[in-house]
Amino acid sequence: MNKLVRLLAAPAQSRPILKLLGASAVLVAITVLLASFKTPRVSAGPESDRDQDESKVRIGLEIAPVPLNFEKKDRKLVGLGSYIVNAQSDCNGCHSQGPATEYLGPGNPYLLSPPHGPFTGMQHVNPATYLGGGRDFGPFGVASELTHLYSRNLTPDKTGRPEGGHTFEEFLTILRTGKDFDQIHPNCTGSPDGNCLLPPFNGDVLQVMPWPVHQNMTDHDIRAIYEYLSAIPCIDTDIAGAPVLRNDCK
Repeated sequence: MNKLVRLLAAPAQSRPILKLLGASAVLVAITVLLASFKTPRVSAGPESDRDQDESKVRIGLEIAPVPLNFEKKDRKLVGLGSYIVNAQSDCNGCHSQGPATEYLGPGNPYLLSPPHGPFTGMQHVNPATYLGGGRDFGPFGVASELTHLYSRNLTPDKTGRPEGGHTFEEFLTILRTGKDFDQIHPNCTGSPDGNCLLPPFNGDVLQVMPWPVHQNMTDHDIRAIYEYLSAIPCIDTDIAGAPVLRNDCK
């Protein structure tokens, strides 16, 4: 306080110093005032990214339509994979034998409810065809030369690996590039025989299957799908003329 009195009583030649000190004090005061009115932190929404991931895992585990085998598996990855397969991608819509058998009668949401129809209000996916493949997208090709084009069996075989026993690295390649490891419909080398494709279709890649879209998924999400498909029951889909759907479950 005494120092301030002495400064105020200082001669005129000292006044510029006083002005400088006064300006500095005002600047400090303004800085403190602005700090007290800091912009509030912007929230990403009611759920954080972590909360959303946990919600997806929980929902995925709840909506899985078949019993799951968690032995030697990451439960969170299985749940996330189920969420992607069952709540986002509708994999069973193609990788079952078609609308007629995708749901069990009273659990078919496409049917009317009583008294005009049997739908109970509770969906019931048919576990006997779930992700077992067999939906026929043929005839297919330039001149319908491919007699049948069946969706593949995604359930695990006796090795515990899904989609015909493919390793994760192979599964990742399938989702990224569409590579058909089974070579079920190669390009024709002569006249069409009902099992080959004419150019410009590429017989080395899976047709119809939306891998050009799925290839943009993260490695983590693809790993989650693989983990989930490893956890579902094996199905041996037996369709005449479609040996690729057969699955050695034992």
